[in-house]
Amino acid sequence: MARKKIRSTSTFSLSFLDIMSCGLGAAVLIFLLLKHVVDSPVLNQDPQDLSEISLLEEEILVGEKDLVRIRNTISDISDETVTAQGLARKIEDDIEELKSLLEEIEPDSPTDIPGLKSKLARLQRQKEALETTVPAGSKAYEFTGDGERQYLTGIKLGGENVLILVDSSSSMLDETIVNILRRRNMSDNLKLQSPKWQRTTAIAQWVIANLPLSSDFQVLSFNEDVSPVFGTEMNQWYEVGDRISVASAVEGVGKIIPEKGTNFHSVFEVAMNMTPLPDNIFLITDGLPTQGDGAPTSGSITGVQRLRTFRSAVKTLVRGIPVNTFLLPLEGDPYAAGSFWRLAVISRGAYVTPARDWP
Repeated sequence: MARKKIRSTSTFSLSFLDIMSCGLGAAVLIFLLLKHVVDSPVLNQDPQDLSEISLLEEEILVGEKDLVRIRNTISDISDETVTAQGLARKIEDDIEELKSLLEEIEPDSPTDIPGLKSKLARLQRQKEALETTVPAGSKAYEFTGDGERQYLTGIKLGGENVLILVDSSSSMLDETIVNILRRRNMSDNLKLQSPKWQRTTAIAQWVIANLPLSSDFQVLSFNEDVSPVFGTEMNQWYEVGDRISVASAVEGVGKIIPEKGTNFHSVFEVAMNMTPLPDNIFLITDGLPTQGDGAPTSGSITGVQRLRTFRSAVKTLVRGIPVNTFLLPLEGDPYAAGSFWRLAVISRGAYVTPARDWP
C-alpha cells in the first residue's frame, strides 16, 4: 500500500510575511509622523514669539494702507498746487486789467475809482497770500477729524464772500429733550464737552479749513442774538489767506457756549445787511427756530409753529445766494429735514446730514 505524502508547512508563510510587512510599515509611518511633529518649528516656538509675529503682520497691513493714503495725499497736493498756480495767474491777469482800466479812466469820470483801487489792493493781497504767506497747494488751516471720512461731495466750498452761521442754542447740547434740559443747567466747561457740540465746532472748523485761499469769510454765532465768533464787527470780511484771522475764527468757535433759543430771522437779517453780500452761506444747525416772527412769546411751540416761523425767516434771504445746511439730529422736530432740503433746492445750495464720525 502506497504511503501518503505528508505536506510540510512553514511557519513563515506568504500571508504571515504580508502581515508583518504591513505592521512594520505602519510602525515606521507612525515614527516618521511623530518625528515631524516634534521637529516642527511652529510648535517649538514660544507663544510670545507667535503673538509678536501676528502683531508685525498687522503693522505691515496698516503700513500698506498708510502708504496708499500718503500716495493719494501727494496726488491731491499736486492737484492743489496746479490749481493754486492757475488761480495766481488769473489774479495777476485781473490786476493787469484793472491797472489798464484805471489808466484809461479820466479824473472827472463818474466811475467808482476808489472802489476799483480797493478791489485792486484786495487782488494783490490774495496773490501774495497764494505765493508767499501760504505755500501753493496748502491750506490756511489744517484740520483732521477723528473719523475715517474726510471728504464731502455735492457742496460748493468756494465764493468771494463766504458766511458761516453756527447755531449756538441750547438744543445743540444733545439730541434728546431730556438731556438738553439736563445739560443746559451744567457748567460752561461741561457744556463745551458735550459730544453734539463738539461735532458742531468740528464741522465749523472743517469748513474754515477747506475754504479756498482766494475767498473772504466771516463766522457768526446765533441763538436769540447774533455775534461774531471773534472781533466786534459783524459787517466785516476776513481773508482766508490771513492765518491770524483764520486761527482767531477757529479759536472763537471753540469758545462759544450754547444757550437760549434759536432765531433764524435775526441772523438772516444781519447776513442780508452785510456789505458786500455773502455769495455762499454755510448753516450749521439742528432744527427749525423757536424764536422770531410767528413764534409764541410764552409757553411751548408746536412743530407747525416752528415751520411757519422758519418760512417767515427764509423770506428775508436774497434770492440767488446758496445756503448749505449741515443738519445735526434733534428729537421732536419732524419738519426740519424737509424744510432745509427745500431751502437747499430753492437756493441751489446743499443739504447734508453728516455721519456721526464725520468730520
